[in-house]
Amino acid sequence: MAGAGGKGSPSEWSAGGVVVRGRECVVIVPTRRAANGDKVLALPKGHVDPGETPVQAAAREVREEAGVDTELVGELGAVRYWYMRSGKRIAKQVDFFLFTYAGGDVADHDHEVERACWMPLREAAERLTYDGERDMAARALSQITSDE
Repeated sequence: MAGAGGKGSPSEWSAGGVVVRGRECVVIVPTRRAANGDKVLALPKGHVDPGETPVQAAAREVREEAGVDTELVGELGAVRYWYMRSGKRIAKQVDFFLFTYAGGDVADHDHEVERACWMPLREAAERLTYDGERDMAARALSQITSDE
């Protein structure tokens, strides 16, 4: 994982997607809460499994967490951050991709997600819990509006 951790630092690598249908995108409320106990509004994402490309992982995670199938449009970028787990500082990178909706139902999400739903992309760019994810939604909005 490029640039995610210093020497000896644990690191994690995940991938996720901004799935668009018109000017809406899929957002999720995971069952896991934020560190302060609040509910989180997020984009679907998860770990890249061994032998998987980031794009494959993102599409799989979107299918599992949001119940929808996708077609790849392109890369949106990476979000890098640090967090603490069991007293250790963990470096994390999440590669995000832009997808178009190809089928499925947001009600068909897995047990890690309390709710998945469609939300206007512009609203997601303002309301997602984490700065990096708001930025990815804004990038997706910019890409789809520049294609018009």
